[in-house]
Amino acid sequence: MMKLRAESLVSQTLFLILLITIAQKCDHILLVGGKKVPAIFVFGDSYGDTGNNDFIGTTSRGDFPPYGRDFKDHIPTGRISNGKLMSDYFAEGLGIKKLLPPYLNPKLSDQDLLTGVSFASSGTGLDNLTAKILDVIPFWKEVELFKEYRKRITGLVGEKEATTIIRNAIFFITIGTNDFIANYFLVSSRRLQFTVQEYTDILLKTYTANMEELYNLGARRIALINVPPLGCLPAERTVTSLRNKGACDQEVNQAADGFNSGLYAMIDVLEPALPGLKIAYLDYHNLIFNIIANPRKYDFEVVAKGCCGTGNIEVGFLCNELSHTTCADASKYLFFDSVHPTEKAYQVISSVFLTRDVPKFFKLD
Repeated sequence: MMKLRAESLVSQTLFLILLITIAQKCDHILLVGGKKVPAIFVFGDSYGDTGNNDFIGTTSRGDFPPYGRDFKDHIPTGRISNGKLMSDYFAEGLGIKKLLPPYLNPKLSDQDLLTGVSFASSGTGLDNLTAKILDVIPFWKEVELFKEYRKRITGLVGEKEATTIIRNAIFFITIGTNDFIANYFLVSSRRLQFTVQEYTDILLKTYTANMEELYNLGARRIALINVPPLGCLPAERTVTSLRNKGACDQEVNQAADGFNSGLYAMIDVLEPALPGLKIAYLDYHNLIFNIIANPRKYDFEVVAKGCCGTGNIEVGFLCNELSHTTCADASKYLFFDSVHPTEKAYQVISSVFLTRDVPKFFKLD
């Protein structure tokens, strides 16, 4: 019996090594149960929104220059960066497609739907008030859109195949940033109601409920991207410059730390409670912090301000064609505007996630 168990363990280990080797040789094309990942889905905010906000009435969008200036044909697509986002690099790195389309694009093809879309909405958050501030899609509504999506693909391929696609897909979620920088620390109402810890607890309760709903809709592999060191975003450095002299704001960073700790603890509760669920924790926070501390290691030169305009405050409609001082080479910058990373930064970040964290989904149970 001991010998059989040992042989089984060796077989499993060799099989896992084989999967990883294939993934490395195929430019991160990873396998689920011996098959290529069929689709990815992205939920959350501007870090994942590939253009959904272009199709709703909001000013929180990136469908005008200089956004998209380094994208194919220099066309702004609604991605709030100079080019591609993490969403696109995830889709490409997993061997699915070059770009991840927004779900609200009315021109989506059947193949677009079947291989995955983004439901993310720039400016949104877990708190409904966050979404209301910029008139964008609240997180719960993104989940409702996924429910609609499920019905659409069921109509295309049938219930059995739709269930298989969703079960073997990877769900990426990036949310929480706007709840703090566009709501709690910017608008006084929530600060008057709750302490930072109380507010964080409310956000994570909402997060948990929506995770459970996605699970009920068939999601089994979910990658949670935590929030960056919010006090180090160029916009936050500017807002708090009088007291911090341009350094990272520690109060806001502590709020981010508290949220991320709670997010990690949430995983420990959800995985055992929901059979078959696997969650990967993608540490965006420490990766951004490490780039800021060691920019040359990642081939960046400027990390304290953005490329657009002065780099200190311009974001969204403030970053526009009149921003004449916008940098010549965005690849030297960590941030494109005062909040959002450059295409190069997203490429670096997604590469780390795909090689370090996403393989968790392909380990044998």
